[in-house]
Amino acid sequence: MEKVTVEGFTMAYEEQGQGEAVVLLHGFCGSSAYWEKIGPMLADDYRVIMPDLRGHGSTDAPMGAYTIERMADDVVALMDRLGVSKFTLLGHSMGGYVTLSLAQRYAERLKGFGLIHSTAYPDGEEAKEKRLQAVATIGNKGITPFVDGLVPGLFAPELRETLTEEVNRAKEIGYKTPPQGASGAALAMRERADRRDVLSSTVLPVLLVAGENDAVIPIERTFTTEGPSVTKAVIKGAGHMSMYEAPEQLAAVIRDYLRGVSSASK
Repeated sequence: MEKVTVEGFTMAYEEQGQGEAVVLLHGFCGSSAYWEKIGPMLADDYRVIMPDLRGHGSTDAPMGAYTIERMADDVVALMDRLGVSKFTLLGHSMGGYVTLSLAQRYAERLKGFGLIHSTAYPDGEEAKEKRLQAVATIGNKGITPFVDGLVPGLFAPELRETLTEEVNRAKEIGYKTPPQGASGAALAMRERADRRDVLSSTVLPVLLVAGENDAVIPIERTFTTEGPSVTKAVIKGAGHMSMYEAPEQLAAVIRDYLRGVSSASK
């Protein structure tokens, strides 16, 4: 784990491999460790950079509400510190919201971008209420009971029993989320903008990955745009956590997409 400090804010990240830069952003109550199976599968051909987002893992977790925009700015600041001028950005779930914000405001920095089990839709009213309930649960009971309730539902129902090691690993990662970080990020997701237009208007190569059995973000909420530059993939049997449920399949999808990005940028 490496760390850099930008304007008094310390950000942690993992880095593997050499070549064109690929940045992988984790989801809510995750960390760079979410990519522990995927990073090595890409590192033979790419420089894979996996940050801990604001409030997560070993990155600083300030008190108060965060914004998706600020979390995207953190990623750009990290890339500046690492001397990476252009990169491909892929975000899982909450990391996809950060990806869209960055693509909207820093498109010149990207070679391509994508959503993995994520959506460009904003939270609806029911989802916004659930964010407030999450903040209340974390405040009243702590991060461990919250993560225990959250993580199993991220996996496809038929895989929860067979992938007990992976479910427990995702819980272990979640337990390390500072409570104020989880609360700040939940409020950021609650207030995020509708960014379907970012997907529909971009000229960059886009990757959209959905889980066949994702109960958190259904396929139709990921696949919101069409076009010759849009690659869509459904991970068979997976829920919301294909990096653990079907890592080889997800890595193959990402590698195929990255080869296309490399060809398009030459």
